[in-house]
Amino acid sequence: MPASATKPLRVAVLADSDTRWKWGALTANRIAPSEPGKPGAAAGRGIRLDGYLLRGRATPTARQLGEVGVRADSLREVTAVEFLRAMREEPYDLLVLALVGGGVQAMLHGLGRVWEDRPRRPVVVTGYVGVVYEKLADGLLLRHGADLVLANSRQDADRFRAVYEGVGADASSVTEVALPFLGGDAYTGGQRPYTVVFAAQPSVPDGRRDRTYLLDRLVRHARRHPEREVLLKLRSKPGEHTTHIEELPYQKLVQRLDPPANFRLVYGNMGEVLDRTDLLVTVSSTAALESLHRRIPTVVLTDLGIRESLGNHHFVGSGCLASWDQLDAGHRPVPDAEWVARQGVAAEGSYGTAFDTARDRIAELLGRPGGLPPLTPYYTPVTAPGYLPGILARHHLGPDGAPLPGAPAADREPGAVRQIVRRAARGAYRHGVQRVAPVIRRMGEL
Repeated sequence: MPASATKPLRVAVLADSDTRWKWGALTANRIAPSEPGKPGAAAGRGIRLDGYLLRGRATPTARQLGEVGVRADSLREVTAVEFLRAMREEPYDLLVLALVGGGVQAMLHGLGRVWEDRPRRPVVVTGYVGVVYEKLADGLLLRHGADLVLANSRQDADRFRAVYEGVGADASSVTEVALPFLGGDAYTGGQRPYTVVFAAQPSVPDGRRDRTYLLDRLVRHARRHPEREVLLKLRSKPGEHTTHIEELPYQKLVQRLDPPANFRLVYGNMGEVLDRTDLLVTVSSTAALESLHRRIPTVVLTDLGIRESLGNHHFVGSGCLASWDQLDAGHRPVPDAEWVARQGVAAEGSYGTAFDTARDRIAELLGRPGGLPPLTPYYTPVTAPGYLPGILARHHLGPDGAPLPGAPAADREPGAVRQIVRRAARGAYRHGVQRVAPVIRRMGEL
């Protein structure tokens, strides 16, 4: 049953990386309605937030979770089958799937099976962590079937609807919002010392030559401007994984250089780093949108070209494209106001209402008489018989969404010995993915 007005809204977030946990948990807090069936802000209404971390190569560590800074009433690591069992047993009102597309699709089919005999079910929401610059059709169709598919900007909402309508799928789930982690004080200048921040990305670019080039230019900028503080903002420490695999950490590459004293590596919450930033430089990180939201001078680098593989093609028309040579010469790009407005950045002050539509739609769905209809993803064994079974099998689910024979914890909680073996196996898997596999790939390139 939906939560009453006197009880906290029960919300679950399933995430598969530190970045997606941050997006999912912050989104849940922003879109939770004040009262089922009654549109309005959630300011006077509390929620109970339970976090589930999907076990895999990118499952966040305790340090990464602490850096994200999002708190939950409970947080535990699960397999897909364990999560589905929890969804069968727990009466949630709202579920946010903060997963890669294949994970969302598998959960939609698994949840459809789990809830097939239940008169009421939670509202299911999914979306994207940041800029959508690749696999648009694939990622969107894998997310189809959720009650709400969140688009972080007006531009994304238009593109999402066009994809769904183009294949004959229901596009009514597409709901325009904004990135949930935008915020902070507007930039006023006058920082002392003047601080330049390069927002690194785990996999963009991915080659040694390109990453070494970017690092070398950053160090050269620090030497050219000894009065400035030059920071390399990193997402993770060696051995940790984020949403993307990082085979050549900047921490290792910088060991071969002799950077000046005004050059430093920094970690931590991006918002806190932006509090002291005078110039944000990146290849294509979502941090650029956070920076633009706060009116911080922002540069998207063109040194390695403007290419789809880098993601900086998304910023064509932004007015933020520039090279290190231009920056060293004193150039400061001026963002295009129309482009910024279409990206959901809302630097003009409308961010406070960006989630109203999603919040109102969820309130209406929670108050729907008789509950919600079954989940109906676009992909089924009929529409994608050569694609869907493989996606489901990766999460130990059959074509009907039911756990496959032998799926981990399909029928019971694992015993103490089994838990120890599982942790050891997971450690070996992570070591193979993070340490051994990259070495093998690099040897193959020799």
